[in-house]
Amino acid sequence: MPGLISAMQGFCVIGIVIAVGYVAARMRIGGPSAQMVLNRFSFFVSSPCLMFAILSKEPIFDIFHPSIIVAFFSAVLVGVVFLVLNRMFFHLNAPDATIGALNSLYLNSNNIGLPIATYILGNPALVAPILVMQQAIFTPVGLTVLDVTTKGKVSIKEIAKQPLHQPLLIGSLLGIVVSAISAKSGWFPVPKFIFDPIDMIGDSAVPMILMAFGMSLHGTKPLQQKGDRPAIFTVAVLKNIIMPIIAFLLAYFVMGFRGSELYACVVLAALPTGQNVYNYAARYNVGLAFARDGILMSTMTSPVFIAIIAALLS
Repeated sequence: MPGLISAMQGFCVIGIVIAVGYVAARMRIGGPSAQMVLNRFSFFVSSPCLMFAILSKEPIFDIFHPSIIVAFFSAVLVGVVFLVLNRMFFHLNAPDATIGALNSLYLNSNNIGLPIATYILGNPALVAPILVMQQAIFTPVGLTVLDVTTKGKVSIKEIAKQPLHQPLLIGSLLGIVVSAISAKSGWFPVPKFIFDPIDMIGDSAVPMILMAFGMSLHGTKPLQQKGDRPAIFTVAVLKNIIMPIIAFLLAYFVMGFRGSELYACVVLAALPTGQNVYNYAARYNVGLAFARDGILMSTMTSPVFIAIIAALLS
C-alpha cells in the first residue's frame, strides 16, 4: 500500500497548509484582503512562474503525452451526461445548464491540481496539458454558449481575448516554447541568472494557493438554495465518481495505459471543479450559488475519492 500511504502523506501536507490559511482567516491575520492578495499574486505571478520553470525543463514529448486524449474525452462525456440529466430531471435554463456542465467537466488544474500532482503524483508538469486544453477549448466554447444564451449574440472579441487574461496559460505556453527550442538546439536558451529567480518565485505558488483556499473556507455557508441541491449533488457525483471511472475505462481499455500512467489519468480526473467556473458565472451573473456550491462540494469530497483511487491503483 505504498501508493495509498504516499497519497495520505500528500493530503496531510496539503491539509496542514489549508488549515493554516483557515486559522489565519479566523484570527484575521493579514486583514480582510489577505485572501484576495494571495489569490491574485499566485494567479498573476507565482503560478505562471512555476509552470514556466517546470515546462521549460520538461522534454517536449513528455508534455504532450497521449493521456491528454483521456482527459479530453472523459470531460466531454461527463458534460454531455449532465446536459442529458438536466433535460430529463432538473430543467435548468440554458445559462445555468451551461454552468452545470462546466461544473461537471472543468478540472481545478491550478489550486488543487498543482499540489496533488506535486505531492501525490510527484510531477507537477502532469497538469500542464489539462490546463492548456481547458483554456484553449473548454473556456472559449463555454463563454460562447454563455454569450449566446444571456446576450443573444456572440462577442468574438471578448472570447478571443480570454487567453490574454490567463497568466497560467501564457506561462505554460512560454515554457513549452522554451522546451521545444531546447529539444531542437540541444541547449537551454534561458540564462541561469534569469531562470533562477523565476524558479524561486514559482516555488511560492503552491503554499499561497493552499492558504488562500483555506481562508476562503472561513464563514462559508453552502447549499442555502434548496432548489439547486439535486443538481449540485449530481455535479459532485459526476465530477468525483463518474469522470474518474470514465477516465479509467478509456485509459485502460482504449489507450492501454498501465501502472503510473493509468494512476495519474484517474487521479487527475478526480480533481474537483475549477474555480474558473465561478468566475465565468459571475461575469454573466448566472448560476452564482450553483457554481459556488458545486465547486465547494466537489472540493470537499474529492480527497476521499482520490484516496480510494490510490488504494486501488497505486
